[in-house]
Amino acid sequence: MSEQMKVPFLDFRPMHDPLREEMDAALTRVCHSDYYIRGHECEAFERAFADYIGVKYCVGVGNGLDAIQLILRAWGIGLGDEVIVPSNTYIATALAASYTGATPVFVEPVLETAEIDPARIEAAITSKTKAIVVVHLQGRPCDMDPIREVAKKHGLHLMEDCAQAHGAKYKGVRTGALSEAGAFSFYPGKNLGALGDAGAVVTDDRELAERVRHIANYGSDVKYHHYIKGMNSRLDEMQAAILALKLPHLDTWNADRVRIAEKYRALITAPEAAQPLPPDEVFSPVYHVYGLRIGGGKRDALRAYLTEHGIETILHYPTPMHLQGAYEELHIPEGALPLAEEFSATEISIPIYYGMTDAQVQTVADAVNGFFA
Repeated sequence: MSEQMKVPFLDFRPMHDPLREEMDAALTRVCHSDYYIRGHECEAFERAFADYIGVKYCVGVGNGLDAIQLILRAWGIGLGDEVIVPSNTYIATALAASYTGATPVFVEPVLETAEIDPARIEAAITSKTKAIVVVHLQGRPCDMDPIREVAKKHGLHLMEDCAQAHGAKYKGVRTGALSEAGAFSFYPGKNLGALGDAGAVVTDDRELAERVRHIANYGSDVKYHHYIKGMNSRLDEMQAAILALKLPHLDTWNADRVRIAEKYRALITAPEAAQPLPPDEVFSPVYHVYGLRIGGGKRDALRAYLTEHGIETILHYPTPMHLQGAYEELHIPEGALPLAEEFSATEISIPIYYGMTDAQVQTVADAVNGFFA
């Protein structure tokens, strides 16, 4: 009897093994440089990443949450303001608004795409609304044209949370270049990941980029001159060197994720497992996550079944933000955001990463189909 194949949720080795010598050399170079924060490595990565996204400016920061918060603060958003965010995203998006003193306002998704529903945004706008933050969740771009129309109509700032969408495109334009500013996380598990926490702000607005850079550096424009109450959120040289080394490979890694997604779409035949929508002429996703939606209360049973068969999964996200203790002060009762709650109760993410073998993909698909057989 053959041994059961184990399929991890994520494996860095196919990405990192061919680059080990270059990564070691980059880290050694930084160690010997005696310059560790916002030096030549950071400058080089900022230029390269801005070029890749298709914008004029990139500011390296400490992490993705900081990137969102820094943009909001640079826009002057604070106490008494409201910021529209999706109801079914990771809590960092909402926390960034909260950290400025503003209140996050949750807007429901389109379940089939997991993205914020453009048709629901306008109804959430009040006299206190100052910005809309969309999230390109799971690596699929949001439908940006109608969202931009709403933002323009109401004079609102518009930002993209691109933490899960490095390299994704909407109508041929990369995420991060579809609004006033884009916020990126380079957490190790992202499509473009550092070896620790890291993030970036991208924009075509020079004044915004400079203000973000100053706020992130203790509110300082020149050393020991602090014209605003800032914070400490700077991309270090180690992470910048690794990100610059990995960036030229990102499109190849993303293409492999698309290949795997296409295989899943063909191999998973159980109608009970709703799969992500395929790419088309408008939406070019990069599948940071391949999330299935499992109805009928069977999601957790499927997860247990996959675990028994050696397949790791993650739930994104099992408790929606409005039902978390962190946001109990908003007094949003259970049932008030039913689509976010349904998404939390039905979503299960199956393995997808660069270098995943056809045999591993087949194993996962067979197990999903087998559960429903």
